[in-house]
Amino acid sequence: MKPFADVERDYLRARAVPDFEWETNDEPSRVNRLQVPVSKAPVALVVTAGAYIRDEQEPFLRRKEGDPSFREFPRDIDLARIALSHVGYDTRRAMEDVDVVFPLRTLRALEERGRIGAAAPRHYSFMGYAIETDALRDNAQDLAGRLRSDHVDLALLVPS
Repeated sequence: MKPFADVERDYLRARAVPDFEWETNDEPSRVNRLQVPVSKAPVALVVTAGAYIRDEQEPFLRRKEGDPSFREFPRDIDLARIALSHVGYDTRRAMEDVDVVFPLRTLRALEERGRIGAAAPRHYSFMGYAIETDALRDNAQDLAGRLRSDHVDLALLVPS
């Protein structure tokens, strides 16, 4: 029996990118210890829900190679304005309660209760399906710079 990673690689090769290979890293990312208590930390969401602002931002591209781009959301976004575009899951169920995949309401409640320092000024969504790893890496570096400029101490990564 083939390992799961090989089965997935073969599936992606057959359906999308004939020369697909998994991105590998020789070393794990370095550990960045939190420098302040969570109750003092500005916290941002980085989700893979395929979220975008309806009538303001473009939906994620629905193509076999995926979409390595991301969308930005202000901290005070009305959750009713958030829509979902994703090739990997049925977004209709998630739209019944977008907090399931983009837990901004929950993050705001944690801020109100003093459990986190603050919800960051901006939050982000990727689609979570992107075979173009070079573009994804470049976009992730751009996002990391934005998190640094917002003085975010902690980013919650929310997979969908």
